[in-house]
Amino acid sequence: MTNKEALHAFYEKALTVNSETTPDVVLNDILADNFISKGSVESKTKEQLTGQLGFFWKLIPDLKWEPQEIFNEGDKYIVRSLASGTPKGDFMGMPTDGTKSFQIMTIDIHTILDGKVQQVHHLEDWGTAMKQLKS
Repeated sequence: MTNKEALHAFYEKALTVNSETTPDVVLNDILADNFISKGSVESKTKEQLTGQLGFFWKLIPDLKWEPQEIFNEGDKYIVRSLASGTPKGDFMGMPTDGTKSFQIMTIDIHTILDGKVQQVHHLEDWGTAMKQLKS
């Protein structure tokens, strides 16, 4: 798998709910064994991210993560994307019933070597999602 194919699989097959596969199958193929996901506060291993996405697929059955722009230099890929969905259940401490949706912007910086994502620094606008789900 090329670096670009791994990047697209991350968004189209692991982050976005689909009927072709599951996050654990996709992430097992594209994430390096020592993968690390770094957010503003915490970091996640390959296993932790896989578990979180499996939970999100159940909580947000229409979850979509759509890249809007991709910039590449060497082994670094910067992706601005839109994430959207309609959660049904406890979403970040807030009860939801599947009647309200969110759409937020996300920014990710991936390091990909030989078709394997080594690390990603990510930022999602979850505050806006919470506002959209409350209104």
